[in-house]
Amino acid sequence: MDVDDIALGHMPVMRWNPPEKWITSQEIAHEPLVTDDVFNAARDLLCSRSCKPAAHKPHRTRHPYVFKSILYHSTCNRRMQGQHSHGVAYYRCRYPPEYALANRVDHPKNAILREDLVTGHIDRWLASAFDPSNRDQTIRLLAQQLATPEEAAFPKQQPARDPGAEFDKKIASYKKALDEGASPAVVTAWIAEAEQQRDQALAAHPPTARTQAVEAMTVDDIASLVAELGYIAGALTEAEPEHKLDLYRLLRLKPTYNDETQTVRAIVDLGAHRWDLVRVRGGT
Repeated sequence: MDVDDIALGHMPVMRWNPPEKWITSQEIAHEPLVTDDVFNAARDLLCSRSCKPAAHKPHRTRHPYVFKSILYHSTCNRRMQGQHSHGVAYYRCRYPPEYALANRVDHPKNAILREDLVTGHIDRWLASAFDPSNRDQTIRLLAQQLATPEEAAFPKQQPARDPGAEFDKKIASYKKALDEGASPAVVTAWIAEAEQQRDQALAAHPPTARTQAVEAMTVDDIASLVAELGYIAGALTEAEPEHKLDLYRLLRLKPTYNDETQTVRAIVDLGAHRWDLVRVRGGT
């Protein structure tokens, strides 16, 4: 009953016997509804569906937002929430009057910003770094950032938790209990159950390898990529909202809306630890 206290004894547990230990009658008692082949095929199909971990399918949002969770309101410094109205994307920061009065904040009841009034300006601002007058300097800066040593580009992270370590510890304790005189039948069942749970955990959460460092790229390599992209502002304009949001997050773009001046202040973090390769309109 308790691996850590064997003196408590053990209790019988009802379990399914494996198919090879089933006892079947050799004589047919009545006419079978289906053949043995059909029955075995249906059983194998049901078992395969129940034993495999369900694959997670990401849900496509009905209304994608390019500034999802990254757009802030300057008065309260809170994230603005997206909403669609008549097929147009907006962002709203709602602040009840009683909260504003209690916190002594001069906040409008609703601060609303239209998305398409901002995206074009931000895309052109990001693309301006690759204008003919700025392209050479930007490429040199990118080459310097990508040439940063691995330790600086990828700060040390906590090692990922091994999903099978917990079950390995259980199995070791079960084997120790077996050496101390526990019932072999009971302990064997415990070990088999722990091994099955460990396999399911590993299948659901496979251990991930350490993030690969971005290979150092020369000035010529970056220049070739920029030339392949062509008109970068056009590529950003035609990019899917989900891809554009991924790019904004990789750049750590933080736009802040000021409803009093009707302006948006945007900043980005181009540190070496932020660089990754993303796909926009067929290019990288």
